[in-house]
Amino acid sequence: MAKIFPFRALRPQPDQASAVAAPPYDVLSSDEARQAVTGSPNSFLHVTKSEVDMPADLSIYDESVYAKARLNLSDMISRGLLFQDENPCYYIYELVMDGRSQTGLVCCSSVDDYENDIIKKHEFTRPEKEQDRINHIRITGAQTGNVFLAYRNVAAMDTLISQWKLNHSPVYDFTAADGISHRIWVVNEADIVEAISAIFEQDVPHTYIADGHHRAASAAKVRKALGEAAGPEADSFLTTLFPANELKIMPYNRVVKDLNGLEAGELISALQDDFMVSSSDKAVDPPALHEFGMYLEGQWYHLTALEGTYTDDPIGVLDVSILSNLVLEKLLDIADQRTDKRIDFVGGIRGLQELERRVDSGEMKVAFSFYPVSIEQLFDIADSGNVMPPKSTWFEPKLRDGLLTHLI
Repeated sequence: MAKIFPFRALRPQPDQASAVAAPPYDVLSSDEARQAVTGSPNSFLHVTKSEVDMPADLSIYDESVYAKARLNLSDMISRGLLFQDENPCYYIYELVMDGRSQTGLVCCSSVDDYENDIIKKHEFTRPEKEQDRINHIRITGAQTGNVFLAYRNVAAMDTLISQWKLNHSPVYDFTAADGISHRIWVVNEADIVEAISAIFEQDVPHTYIADGHHRAASAAKVRKALGEAAGPEADSFLTTLFPANELKIMPYNRVVKDLNGLEAGELISALQDDFMVSSSDKAVDPPALHEFGMYLEGQWYHLTALEGTYTDDPIGVLDVSILSNLVLEKLLDIADQRTDKRIDFVGGIRGLQELERRVDSGEMKVAFSFYPVSIEQLFDIADSGNVMPPKSTWFEPKLRDGLLTHLI
């Protein structure tokens, strides 16, 4: 069964929450982060993407970048911008986007559960991204990035969270510049804290990583690297757990730098062996499973996988697998999406116009849009012990960094 723990969050003063709160480190490029911190000295991006305070030509993986992150975090604490709760608490985090709300529980989850597969995974990690988070946690002494976990609904937990929200006021309540509202409640009554821990230990056999595989893997490896020097706080890592019925998955689209020596017409001809291909006079947002959009040389195409070109097992039936097997690997010679530098991933929140922009700019040659994976597909794959192709799911809205940090 799942073990979760209350913790003493490092968090901002209430009147500074909106100024500190920052988008997750991995949804902004360095240039975008530099623009975001202009005129925002208290933004937590100074910690999570501290290259914003370093020369632009310096590698974001340079040791001095992580040292700067630690210095910036210490400065925020010394200025009183951030403080740490005196007693371990749970925290309730509600997000509202486009009128739709979802509420999760912020806690610490067990590294042992991660290593023993109580916490289920559904994708492999990319080595350079994992090492980046290892260095960041190790040098700052903090888990600043939240791992987004899902679990199958438990009625008692749903009721407890609803009642707490109804009977207490949030400590943070603001709407960010992107229009997403963030509310956080502190659960600090001992009997309720104990009840929450008991519900998970008794009624939740597994939790599932929805977003944050690199952060979870890095937390486990930091504990191992610290060895005997690791304190008890390193035995757990920062997570937010959402019940399955509140989650929405968006697609994680792909862009590719070249056509592996093919001309555009040759690629379209080759695709017809496995797909029904038609041109479209508008951007293709796939309406159903096994349908895809492709943007090539200023033109959108609608692709539909032909019957018999894919299998019905939990992995083979996924659209990300179909495109990986029949296009990326078969035609474009991209066998390992985790390491191949010719491919990049674009979260669905950025819209189809971002795919067009990256192809029209000449940076990329072709883009593919997807129909999103369902939460049940994610659970089925994780339960089967299989993994999806990398970057198969994009969850929105995103938790903000800086509101709740776990010091180790």
